[in-house]
Amino acid sequence: MFEYLYGKIVEIRKDSIILDCHDVGYKIVTPTPYSFKIDDVLKVYLYLHIKDEVLTLYGFKEVEEKNLFLKLISVSGIGPKSAIAILATGSVNNIAQAINKGDAKYLCKFPGIGNKSAQQIILDLKGKIEVAQYHGNYLVLDEVHEALSALGYSDKDINKVLPTLDTSKSTNELIRIALGKILGNI
Repeated sequence: MFEYLYGKIVEIRKDSIILDCHDVGYKIVTPTPYSFKIDDVLKVYLYLHIKDEVLTLYGFKEVEEKNLFLKLISVSGIGPKSAIAILATGSVNNIAQAINKGDAKYLCKFPGIGNKSAQQIILDLKGKIEVAQYHGNYLVLDEVHEALSALGYSDKDINKVLPTLDTSKSTNELIRIALGKILGNI
């Protein structure tokens, strides 16, 4: 029903944001509400979930994040809350790579995901998720992504740089190199 809403962030809560669109405030559950900033005007991609006559809007900054969410909730035993928890603690590309590589151990680190659920996700989605092809260890790249996010860089800027990194270097070196590339020094 909804593809996206374009509006202004007026409130941030622990699990959601309030997006003002033409004087109507929409509560949108999002994996990372604190990645939004009050007074930002932006497009939020949406999924409307209806259960027992309760309507819940789930929102995402990037369409790739929404697409992965939709794939995750198509897996038996994974509902919107589990899918949001997965997206809240991992990057889209790293989650997709773990699924495509059959890395159940990586998936088990997410809240509420045990070995059985991880194996079901892999069984249902392996080979069905396109992912940027990173060279080397995606866990190191996940650490670099988290460090750059903590420094305030956008996922868009970070995801442009990550595929260019040589993962044979240390995490600290990769962070330094990635910062140089983002800032245009390299």
